[in-house]
Amino acid sequence: MDLRKLKTLIDLVAESDIAELEVTEGESKVRIVKSGGPQGQVVMMQPQSAPQQFAPAPAAAAPAAAPAAPAAPETKGHVVKSPMVGSFYRASAPGAPSFVEVGSTVKEGDTLCIIEAMKLLNEIDAEVSGVVKEILVENGQPVEFGQPLFIIG
Repeated sequence: MDLRKLKTLIDLVAESDIAELEVTEGESKVRIVKSGGPQGQVVMMQPQSAPQQFAPAPAAAAPAAAPAAPAAPETKGHVVKSPMVGSFYRASAPGAPSFVEVGSTVKEGDTLCIIEAMKLLNEIDAEVSGVVKEILVENGQPVEFGQPLFIIG
């Protein structure tokens, strides 16, 4: 299933009263479950030949994410969020210089990072001009849709 369709389905569930949505396309099966939390969407894909039931992440994962949330208001500025699920890379290649560092001045449209999703490299550009105040993700780490990546002040 293509990433744009998946994002559309997630948005549909988020904006509606639907609690759960399951879509089968070919041999792929996607199940989106909305829970009560602000980041309460669980998206799972599996081959149709091996049907299994998935439960939402254990409640122990939520408290670990909670301390990160208060950190964002401490630094004022524009939060650049991930437009997709994938792997975060600060440079165009291993050993290459990072696109930006903390303290770098960026203009709207400048490349901040790359997110690799389904073997495609997607450049993430600055939405505003300013100075990079914080980089919230480590190089090579997986990121979720809507996860804060940078704070630009």
